[in-house]
Amino acid sequence: MSVTDATPRRPVRRLAALAACVLLASACAKAGTAGTSADAGGGDKSPVKVGLVYSKTGPLAAYGKQYLEGFKAGLSYATKGTNAVGGHPVEIAEQDDAGDPAKAVSAAKDLIGKNYKILAGSTASGVALQVGPIAAQNKVLFISGPAAADKVTGLNKYTFRSGRQSYQDTKAAASFIGDAKGKKVTVLAQDNAFGQANVAAVKDVLGGEGATVEAVLAPPSATDLTPFATQAKAAKPDLLFVAWAGDTASALWTSLNQQDVFSSTKVVTGLDVAASYPLFGPAAEKIDFLNHYFSGAAGGTEAELAMNDFVTKNGSKSDLFTPDGFTAAQMVVHALEANKGSDTDTDALVKSLEGWSFDGVKGKLTVRAEDHALLQPMFQVKLTGTGAAAKPTAEKVLSADQVAPPVAKMAG
Repeated sequence: MSVTDATPRRPVRRLAALAACVLLASACAKAGTAGTSADAGGGDKSPVKVGLVYSKTGPLAAYGKQYLEGFKAGLSYATKGTNAVGGHPVEIAEQDDAGDPAKAVSAAKDLIGKNYKILAGSTASGVALQVGPIAAQNKVLFISGPAAADKVTGLNKYTFRSGRQSYQDTKAAASFIGDAKGKKVTVLAQDNAFGQANVAAVKDVLGGEGATVEAVLAPPSATDLTPFATQAKAAKPDLLFVAWAGDTASALWTSLNQQDVFSSTKVVTGLDVAASYPLFGPAAEKIDFLNHYFSGAAGGTEAELAMNDFVTKNGSKSDLFTPDGFTAAQMVVHALEANKGSDTDTDALVKSLEGWSFDGVKGKLTVRAEDHALLQPMFQVKLTGTGAAAKPTAEKVLSADQVAPPVAKMAG
């Protein structure tokens, strides 16, 4: 497919300094995992409630499913199988936003009204950008998921993210082009928060390096994508950067194949979920893929092995956005553990996450204190084979500092 949004997944500047890993109350616990579930003193063992507002249905439902599976795997891993922190069981309430910001806001308000102090989810960027301000207004910790829009970073002090952002996608894409000065770049994307964020990021990164950047934007509701593929080809770019999300990915790649775009320009896009691999057909080996994650990309970190084992035992397979849920659970558990299993002091939860470095699925991850960006490695990937035999291989790992977004000013 293309650089994923989530909000597709599909288709930054220097990292100042990685903050020191916060030591947990139980000194023997590894970064990203909790200590024993019996740490807390006193007899209060009331549950901690976490609300997950995500796309259970709608155009990004496949991504939402991966996120949920990853969250459950991460919760088990970070609590050593207890699903409790400091003796407090972690209870999850799932709310389906169907990718609709209005539904997400309604669900978030409902959960907040029921005294939920921790929210996570947001498969779509448009959702995250609406839920974040609600969290700030009510002083609730909000950990956005696959939503990639750069504006989520620095949105407010209560908003974090557990996935990558568009700037990191773009910086990974820029690694394929070399010297951008004097080159022409066209961004093919949907006219929504995710697509617009990618256009802005490409203009910032490659435009800032001397490239001329143009955009071809399609309405998210469009199903006939041939006119947009035709426009992209007619632009005659040196690089066509595709940033796409949702169920129309197949139609998009079919249109690009039919217009023979691959023979006339270098195409870079994000590698989508495993189910999308056959869609590229013979053109797959002609495309340069940037990648957030595919199963096995991290080379077998402890967290990756644990995630894959948990998901497999539950009848599924890890995919593009499974780590986003896993990471979100690690963050929730760490924040609770730093506060002895209590969620009553939201500012303390926030403080415990700022500057935290930990061992995640993809390796070392850091929550940047200044704006809550999640600093992480990205991948250059090639796809070989066709149809069901198509397999991804990580050609190069781009370090967290190579793709780090510039520090954003905290909005509130």
